[in-house]
Amino acid sequence: MSGQIPIEEPLYDDNDSKSSTTIAQPGFEKDDSDNQPLQPPDGGRGWLVVFGSFLGLFSIFGYNYSWGVFLNYYNKYVYVGQLPTLSWIGSICVSLFFFLGPINKHVIRIMGYRNMLIVGNIACPIALILASFATQVWHVFLTQGVLFGLGASFIWFPCIGASQQWFSERRGLAIGLAMSGSGIGGLVVSNIAQAAISSVGYRWALRIIGIMAFVLLIITTFTVRPLGNINQTGGKEKIIAWYLFKNPQFCVIFLHGLITTFGYMTPFFLLPSYATYLGLDPWVGANLSAIMSGVNAVARIFTGYMGDKLGRFNSLFICTMLCGIMCLVVWIPAKNEAGVWVFAILYGFFGGGYVALFPTVQPQVVGLENISPAVGLLYATNFFGYLFGTPIASRILADTDNYAYAAAWAGSTVIAGGLLAGILRVQRAGWKLAKV
Repeated sequence: MSGQIPIEEPLYDDNDSKSSTTIAQPGFEKDDSDNQPLQPPDGGRGWLVVFGSFLGLFSIFGYNYSWGVFLNYYNKYVYVGQLPTLSWIGSICVSLFFFLGPINKHVIRIMGYRNMLIVGNIACPIALILASFATQVWHVFLTQGVLFGLGASFIWFPCIGASQQWFSERRGLAIGLAMSGSGIGGLVVSNIAQAAISSVGYRWALRIIGIMAFVLLIITTFTVRPLGNINQTGGKEKIIAWYLFKNPQFCVIFLHGLITTFGYMTPFFLLPSYATYLGLDPWVGANLSAIMSGVNAVARIFTGYMGDKLGRFNSLFICTMLCGIMCLVVWIPAKNEAGVWVFAILYGFFGGGYVALFPTVQPQVVGLENISPAVGLLYATNFFGYLFGTPIASRILADTDNYAYAAAWAGSTVIAGGLLAGILRVQRAGWKLAKV
């Protein structure tokens, strides 16, 4: 196993992907297709796919992570005092990133990655440009919330799916590099948004970000492609792949994805307004989301590599747990600028680890032959968490006027997800110390 400490009866070994056979999954039957199992090259053109995925995730998450800048501005100057209502816009947007989840395999079969990316390349920039003409909150809902989120779904699934398929032993590093685009995008786009709002107004800020996304997504469209075909990654011919739930490990990772997302985005959306609440310099609030995103990006690369070396299931458990713990032990007592910065850095780091490692373990749980329907179902869980998580936190904040309760909500949900990651790790290797 290439230096790995063996575990008892692994469900799927990445190194076996280089052989001519694929280990069958509990509850799964091998596809009778005459296509051969995928053999990831672990490099080559795969790095171009990673680059294209990086730009795609840079574009969609760059805007999403900068939503806190627009949210703070809207609440203070445009749609004053409507924070609980406005919070729904960012939540609706990011939840719709995963709209295609349950039918992901069938959309891929009908459209292919190229056409999916073309749809996203049109919808996302148009959404931001239309938002620049909004005069009512519901206009912002439809553009920055619904249209951008739907368009981003056609970008997300090809970018994350292709990065998984082209790598085996270096999958953690490859996905970490691809997904660092979202963190770096948040860092860059947040600063662009803030600078543009200050100099030319929020309407032109939206137009500038939309034009930038259009250019970058053109490159993504021409560089991201799957390895093999849908028959090799699509699992059984089912409309929704319910058979995946026959695998106990899939059930646990499904719940992990569902619960963790209820709290994960809360700090990104509320920390800028928390800085304002504490009376800190406006520069601090404007840059908190950007710095968190930058740290998040570095963490995705580092923890992805760490997962390859120390074990992806071990690393997922550690990062998810520490991500939640930071909310309780660092954010709640943070009452000054230093405390807020410490939390932003630590949360950004461990949060980046959680996001990068979640997709790296998926092929080991289900096998590459089932990866398309598995990715769809696993990221469909994000729809509910991202849709309701931050609005719940905002409602708690509005009722209590105390950010500690919102922080406790975020921390407790992420810790619950961390415990499920621990259960998954035990399912893989028991209680013994091992690289898994």
